Amino acid sequence: MLTFIITLIVVGAIAGFLARLIVPNDGVSGVLPTIVLGIIGSFVGGFLGFLLFGRDAAEGALQTSGILGSIIGSVIALLVYKATRRSSVRA
Repeated sequence: MLTFIITLIVVGAIAGFLARLIVPNDGVSGVLPTIVLGIIGSFVGGFLGFLLFGRDAAEGALQTSGILGSIIGSVIALLVYKATRRSSVRA
């Protein structure tokens, strides 16, 4: 279990950092928010992989993904965050 948590944090940090490089002016700053972004992206990527490919159906729809899926999921999560943040600032 400890290995899983450490792996989740490391992959989350890498995916979150790369997502912040891909999406300009992301509005996320700091190490902890970057790691959380990457972890959320990992689950988003796992969910999308489940929906698109139906793999690992025994594990359920909410699962972690690999580094590439985590990066894609992090970018999606960051774009959703930016869109919701921008619309709430206008209101």
